Amino acid sequence: MTNISLSDPNSETVDLAEALKSRSFWADAVRYLFRDKLSVLAIVILVVMTAACFIAPPIVENILDVDADQTSVPNRYANPGEDGYILGADELGRDLLIRLLYGGQISLAIAYAASFLSIIIGVSLGLISGFYGGFIDDFIVWIINTLSAIPVIFLLLIAATIWDPSPQTLILILALLGWVQSCRLVRGEVLSLKEREYIIAARALGSGTTRLMLQHMLPNILSVVIIALTINAGTLILIEAALSYLGIGVQPPTPSWGNMLAESRTFFVSGKHLIFFPGVLITVTVLCFYLLGDGLRDALDPRTTRKS
Repeated sequence: MTNISLSDPNSETVDLAEALKSRSFWADAVRYLFRDKLSVLAIVILVVMTAACFIAPPIVENILDVDADQTSVPNRYANPGEDGYILGADELGRDLLIRLLYGGQISLAIAYAASFLSIIIGVSLGLISGFYGGFIDDFIVWIINTLSAIPVIFLLLIAATIWDPSPQTLILILALLGWVQSCRLVRGEVLSLKEREYIIAARALGSGTTRLMLQHMLPNILSVVIIALTINAGTLILIEAALSYLGIGVQPPTPSWGNMLAESRTFFVSGKHLIFFPGVLITVTVLCFYLLGDGLRDALDPRTTRKS
């Protein structure tokens, strides 16, 4: 008599339960990211710093009964903790804490806005260049190579000399000159993706150009875009500080971390704290953006081994 082995009736249920428990790529990436202590610390610092700069100034002004532009000649170069100045006073006796908070609004706004706009430009041109190819691709690559051949600082110097270096102008200039790297990355990804089977199948089923780029290609390059966004933000803070140091960034009396640091070099002997605090804020912010970008790179890499 032949024995007939019956499969376990619960096996399909178990397999279904395991499938339901499996995490999506993005959920797994977020879980991996929040297991990285440095990345979590960077996120916390950036969130706290951004909230402090954009929310806290009016509250601090009411509590301390001071104004960002209120001068006090007798209290010039007051050290931290003296005469009610928590972080000291600058060369005109203005409260350094308030000015750092308002300066953070400008520096962070430039970093966030210019980085976001440059990513939009870079992603759009990268998608178009990689997808269409031909003359369009050659023209965009020519622009990329031309801009890459010229040092960015020279282009920024020329642009800032022609136009008034207000925060809004700087955001536009930095966005228009900062899209090259992200465009190159996106173009390379699209050139690879458009030869994949699912893209060919979607095209065969009648998907239009816009649908192919936005629904089939863009979701697959979001990891590259997110990483580029964080790294760009940190780089743009350094660029803004460098432009202010050269005297063509945000102009006083509007404070930014860059021009506060640039002005303080003249008063190094009288007020060392005027250099220390803006320098520390720039360093910590840029470091946090880079640490976050490094953590995102690991978390969004599908080849990374993630433990459950």
